[in-house]
Amino acid sequence: MTGVSVTGEIDAPLPGPADFAAWRGQARRFLAAGLPPALVSWRVAGEAPGLFASAAPPETVAPLSASVPASVPRSFLEAAETAIRHRDPQRFALLYRLLWRLAHDEPGLMQVATDPDVLRLHAMAKSVRRDAHKMHAFVRFRCVEMADAPDEDSGADPVGAHYVAWFEPEHHILEAEAGFFIRRFAGLRWSILTPEASAHWDGATLRMGPGGTRREAPAEDAHEALWRAYYRSVFNPARLKPAAMRAEMPVKYWRNLPEAREIRGLIADAPRRTAEMLARGVSAPILRRQRPPPAAVQPTALPDVAETMPADLFSRVEDPAAALAALRAGLMGRNDLPPWTAASTQPVFGEGPLGAPLMFVGEQPGDEEDLAGRPFVGPAGRLFDRAAAEAGIDRSATYVTNAVKHFKFKPTGRRRLHQSPDAGDITYYRPFLKREIELVTPGLVVSLGATALRALTGKPLPITRVRGEMIEAPEGFRIFPTVHPSYLLRLPDPASKEREYARFVADLVAAREAADRLGS
Repeated sequence: MTGVSVTGEIDAPLPGPADFAAWRGQARRFLAAGLPPALVSWRVAGEAPGLFASAAPPETVAPLSASVPASVPRSFLEAAETAIRHRDPQRFALLYRLLWRLAHDEPGLMQVATDPDVLRLHAMAKSVRRDAHKMHAFVRFRCVEMADAPDEDSGADPVGAHYVAWFEPEHHILEAEAGFFIRRFAGLRWSILTPEASAHWDGATLRMGPGGTRREAPAEDAHEALWRAYYRSVFNPARLKPAAMRAEMPVKYWRNLPEAREIRGLIADAPRRTAEMLARGVSAPILRRQRPPPAAVQPTALPDVAETMPADLFSRVEDPAAALAALRAGLMGRNDLPPWTAASTQPVFGEGPLGAPLMFVGEQPGDEEDLAGRPFVGPAGRLFDRAAAEAGIDRSATYVTNAVKHFKFKPTGRRRLHQSPDAGDITYYRPFLKREIELVTPGLVVSLGATALRALTGKPLPITRVRGEMIEAPEGFRIFPTVHPSYLLRLPDPASKEREYARFVADLVAAREAADRLGS
């Protein structure tokens, strides 16, 4: 790369304070021309050029050409695109200096964590990201137009409502972060005013405009009192940490936050409220998810070793439906259930007609199944219903159940995260599943997933090896293995989901046809 002979500095104006595309285009031209960082004077259009800067003659700065270095690390581009929004007036020069060094014998520069330029780049990017986080958290919209108001009882926003917020960012982040508010408030008309620029969304188009003043944003609106009441209600005096609170919500933002009016009073009143909470003592938890078994059901213990049941037991059962009810009651009355079952709401048994041509066995009930007391009613169940319908299977004519009858989960806040049953859990419930199959007497059992297949066969088998093949259980009934519908829900991309869903439907078609052949 050959340098150019330039007298003085090259004036490099940019159209905006955070226009990364414009900076990148200019920087590539200067780099192609071999123009060192010391000879470039960067500025934003409208600012006065540097004292020694002059416009670059066309013949001194080469156009974009093949002489530009092939590539720079992605880590540089990502950090640069963020750091360019920093308010430091030297940010453009820093980025070009780093680009120059990367292109001239320092390709591993971004890995040198102690390099002053690299340190400064990362510090600037971090400061911009923090400012964006504060903007997401502390922008407060207030309604300024109330045209075409709906009925008060409807709870809807006015048709002509326009919401305005005032925010004072530390850096040039408004345009970059406007997308966050579009995604969050896509159906509203809103404006965000800052001292340097403004963003306006009409429900379809984003328009950037000049800056405004705090006086142009409303001081409060009709929803203010409701929001402040909500903030007071969720404030926990026993967990008050003023230092952490000020670190996360700096005082400089308080004047624009309606809830800030409540903070000093809530802090002052915290000792009294905490003392009252301690005096009341611990209240009993609300067991919303716990439901005792119906009083009318009398628990009936099952034999400890279900494998000793005679093979001809079904032939001597006069009422299979009553036997299924007794099986369920027997499980509910057991005193040796796995310890984790105490957290679930109830056991979930199968449902469907006796003698069904197809019996589907899944892994275990999920959150929605646990609450409803019915199998396959959650997201995986709804996907199963759709696939079964496409395969020509009437769910009401099939029997659906699970290998494990309780929901095993890990509580995390308000959510209950599914946990896969282990080998011990599968072994414990296996006698109940075998008895259920004996009473239903299906034409064909379809195992959905590895847990169901292990429970039916008594041994771990890879789904990929036996999927879609007819295999025989130790007890003599036939099994048709396929995947569990929850597997389809976990696939990362639409193409995989579509492909595997089609395979799943094809498996169900094959299972239906196999059941028809067995029944003929």
